[in-house]
Amino acid sequence: MPRRLNPRDALGQAPTAGRGNCPQNVVLWLSTTAMPLSDIEIAQQARLRRITDLAQDRLGIADAHLVPYGHHKAKLSLAYIDSLASRPDGKLVLVTAISPTPAGEGKTTTTVGLGDALNHIGQKAIVALREPSLGPVFGMKGGAAGGGYAQVVPMEDINLHFTGDFNAIALANNLLAAAIDNHIHHGNALDIDVRRISWRRVMDMNDRALRDITVGLGGPGNGFPRQDGFDIVVASEVMAILCLSDSLADLKARLGRIVVAHTRGRQPVHARDLKVHGAMTVLLKDALAPNLVQTLENNPAILHGGPFANIAHGCNSVLATRTALKLADYVVTEAGFGADLGAEKFIDIKCRQSGLRPHAAVIVATVRALKYHGGVDRGDLGSENLAALHKGLANLQRHVHNVREVYGLPCVVSVNHFSADTDAEHALLAREVAAWGVPVVLARHWAEGGRGAADLAHAVVHLCDQAGSPMRFVYPDAASLWEKATQVAQKVYGASGISAPAAVRAQIQALEDAGHGALPVCIAKTQYSFSTDAALRGAPSGHVLNIREVRLAAGAGFVTLVCGDIMTMPGLPVSPSAERIDLDDNGRVVGLF
Repeated sequence: MPRRLNPRDALGQAPTAGRGNCPQNVVLWLSTTAMPLSDIEIAQQARLRRITDLAQDRLGIADAHLVPYGHHKAKLSLAYIDSLASRPDGKLVLVTAISPTPAGEGKTTTTVGLGDALNHIGQKAIVALREPSLGPVFGMKGGAAGGGYAQVVPMEDINLHFTGDFNAIALANNLLAAAIDNHIHHGNALDIDVRRISWRRVMDMNDRALRDITVGLGGPGNGFPRQDGFDIVVASEVMAILCLSDSLADLKARLGRIVVAHTRGRQPVHARDLKVHGAMTVLLKDALAPNLVQTLENNPAILHGGPFANIAHGCNSVLATRTALKLADYVVTEAGFGADLGAEKFIDIKCRQSGLRPHAAVIVATVRALKYHGGVDRGDLGSENLAALHKGLANLQRHVHNVREVYGLPCVVSVNHFSADTDAEHALLAREVAAWGVPVVLARHWAEGGRGAADLAHAVVHLCDQAGSPMRFVYPDAASLWEKATQVAQKVYGASGISAPAAVRAQIQALEDAGHGALPVCIAKTQYSFSTDAALRGAPSGHVLNIREVRLAAGAGFVTLVCGDIMTMPGLPVSPSAERIDLDDNGRVVGLF
């Protein structure tokens, strides 16, 4: 992605301070350099406040309610979170986007920038985000804590081990996997069919060689040989469970409901049958507590959880969002991928289970990404092309329609500014979107921090103050699994309908017969298109969504319908980010992003 201008190069002056109680600590703007600064260079030069001081001054949280992990990050105690129950909720703002492109959209950056901007204009706001996975960090994505002058920090900690939540999830997942093979080795009293074990091991790193493996080799002492495999940690159902649980008791109950295998008589085997769900809860007891950090402008941010945005619901934890709503007047959160996948799962899974309701939505777009959806090759996105931009607007229009007409949320389009954008392109985009009756705002938070998104913040406050119709689910609870998938395909993806092989239809019916028909569906498909073909840009319609696989996440509380090729253990690219991440001679991390 081309870098945008350094704030001093673009403006000739440093942005003004934000809303924080200690303005001298809000942002440290660096001396002018010949080249734009990288995200990690910006983050490393920031003046951070001690997290205990920030929590006390900005949120009124005493030290006794924090579990510090160093000076700049801490966990909020679960007892303190329980004590907030009687407080009124703030207003929830959902940040979503157009269909992702190689050009990038900047959804997390916009989420952070909007949070800073709301504080900048005098509101009390918190951002609530997911934690990054090490797989993408060392793979092809790089850092995942925002970018430019709209970041959450300490950036290095957040992108690397952070507070150990993902490690705890991996350990709990793999304890259950070990218990399965151990039970079989010691007599298999549950009569587990080794051909029907569905629980896989996980690790938080991209490693394609572990996708399909054979375990138990080496003789009787090592168990029974069988086919197995690894997923990445964010794809584990334990991750989804942690992010949907509202207490330790709920967490334990959900872990116990995990279906890990079936018997030779085709009966489900649950984690509670192996008697390890209690030990799994012990491993996760600290991980369930949300993490408090800050933005570059010393505004509070809560980061917690990070379920796969395809195979699961792709949102930060229910506990984190609920806690933020008790502590601020505005909470800005995001959903994975575009408004077709991420926002739909946020609403139909997270909101359905938790009772959360967004007051407004922000749809992030860039001129570059819209030109890509209009057919422009990635290498030519820096050149003005009004015809391609106009054609690519079909993708944005479909997302706007979904957010307003399907989900029932008022929305604003936030155009993430790039230096190669032209005035003519911005004028075309503003004119066309305004004709849809939707406000559109040009945001410069990447280069200017919170003040660069002040117009967006004012637009969001205006939307939240309007009394509109309540948020709508895409389908009712009472609909069958097949009907739920059909409604998502037709209403959200623009498809004519759905299909599935006879064996898959039989699986879906079997889940209905077993009492799982009331669960929401989680459709796993490519994020790059409304269809299942990643190459179809824009807003294709009339296609058929073919379901090739069904997975029950009984603990998390949804049924995953896999459409197309979905990888739950990514591989590394030809030149992974790990090749550029290093320590310099002073022991400082370089090359993270």
